Amino acid sequence: MTKVIRLADLKRRHRDIFFNRRELNQLLSLYSRRVARGEWRDYAIDHKPGMAVFSVFRHSHERPLYSIVKCTTGPDRPPDYVVLTGQKRLKLSKSIDDALKVLDIQLRVVS
Repeated sequence: MTKVIRLADLKRRHRDIFFNRRELNQLLSLYSRRVARGEWRDYAIDHKPGMAVFSVFRHSHERPLYSIVKCTTGPDRPPDYVVLTGQKRLKLSKSIDDALKVLDIQLRVVS
């Protein structure tokens, strides 16, 4: 039997998620500070169903050093923010301010 599926209904299953102006300002501010230190060199913004991803790179042809993900948790719930390095989750938070704090911490080796 053939079942007809409306593509418009299929697309509505996932809520479109984007970084708002305030979040982008915070992400780009952090990025510019790290570029000034010579730690980061490139970034990318991706949009997938139910999530937005801001990734930073040391070199543009490598895998991202860090990815900051804004993802949906439900239809009427606020989004979660996840900071990843590779497949490892560094921080999960309800606010981007709290999530980005993990990237402000730097380990320094004293010789």
